[in-house]
Amino acid sequence: MFKLLLKWIVNGSIVVSFLMYYSNATFGTAAVLTTGLTALSYLIGDQMILRATNNVFAAVCDVVLAALYFGVFSSLLELGLSWGEAAFLGLLVGVAEWVLHRYVFNDELRTAA
Repeated sequence: MFKLLLKWIVNGSIVVSFLMYYSNATFGTAAVLTTGLTALSYLIGDQMILRATNNVFAAVCDVVLAALYFGVFSSLLELGLSWGEAAFLGLLVGVAEWVLHRYVFNDELRTAA
């Protein structure tokens, strides 16, 4: 549960600030979109893809998923986000996901006692 909450906070800090600056999304809309992306990314990216493959492939899938997610919802909700901006936001989210998987959620890393 802690990992999901941390993922939501990290994604939220990126997505909410980006959407509020580059589109006409309100804070509430950006927060709801962040929550949806986090849930989708956790179920598909972390629970399915990351377990079956490696971190790099999972991060690339997160980039594609986030870019498509924001591109589609920008069109549906008329947020004014271009596909290029959606792709860049997906890239930012993918880099954050890679860092989370690599350094924060890595169970193999242990601290010396």
